[in-house]
Amino acid sequence: MYLSPTSLRLFIAVIEEGTIAAASEREHIAAAAISKRISELEHHLKTQLLQRTNKGIRPTMAGMALLSMARRALHELDDISVQMHEYASGVRGFVRVYANISVITQFLPQDIKTFLEIYPNIQVQLEEKISSSVIKSVQENAADVGLFSGTHHVEHDVEVLPYREDVLCLIVPKGHPLTAKSDCRFTDALEYDFIGLHTGSAINHIVANAASSRNREMKIKVQVTGFDALCFMIDSGLGIGVLPTTLAKRYSRIFNIHTIPIREPWARRALNICVRSVDSLPTAARLFVDHLQATGKPARAGKPED
Repeated sequence: MYLSPTSLRLFIAVIEEGTIAAASEREHIAAAAISKRISELEHHLKTQLLQRTNKGIRPTMAGMALLSMARRALHELDDISVQMHEYASGVRGFVRVYANISVITQFLPQDIKTFLEIYPNIQVQLEEKISSSVIKSVQENAADVGLFSGTHHVEHDVEVLPYREDVLCLIVPKGHPLTAKSDCRFTDALEYDFIGLHTGSAINHIVANAASSRNREMKIKVQVTGFDALCFMIDSGLGIGVLPTTLAKRYSRIFNIHTIPIREPWARRALNICVRSVDSLPTAARLFVDHLQATGKPARAGKPED
């Protein structure tokens, strides 16, 4: 059985005002129309809701029970309208974000924190993916927003926006021969075994291309799945590696490793945002992208030199 919110609102008005005439004046509706609404309510509910006396109208026991339920129901309906408005304005919502490990470990925690301080009712679902999977997921609408390192080919059906920059550096065990060189070049590093990251890693791809441009190969001795594991291997003397400078300096306070700048243009990386279409983003996702771009600043971890 359908109960009209309008009928419930008029029923409440009649009880609060004490007469149909007063309710009619308050709600700007004809008294006869209100009487018809009340009669229809009593018919549908099969019970008397109001007692009509020479002093006005009083609710029956059933009417008092309906009064409480009607007020609660109308309040919840009003709340639905408010919450839907919040979704439409972006104050409330859900954003699916895929990002590669470099972005997650360097920048996203603080950027998400400041975003949620502004929009506490927006939920951010974050998943780690390699850069190529990030782009593919955005293309297939599995993610609203993607963040990746800018070394991958991007199809025309994805829009790319600037986010931040980072700078890669070498990490070696303390006491390694490369630390004794006053002007260590990347070519010098290719003489040694590398600890590589997982298959598909953007850093692996960049370093392998840099070696290939010198007609050399990067000798990968061990491959690991994360930055922590890479530093453990290097700390143990199994090889050398490449990390973003900000992370390498952080890890150097934990592990027995040393950082060496890579003073070559390829070591500076663009970190980008990708979306299917900025104009068609849900409001919450658009607010998130705007926040990332507003807070994103290039990393200042040392400028590569030619």
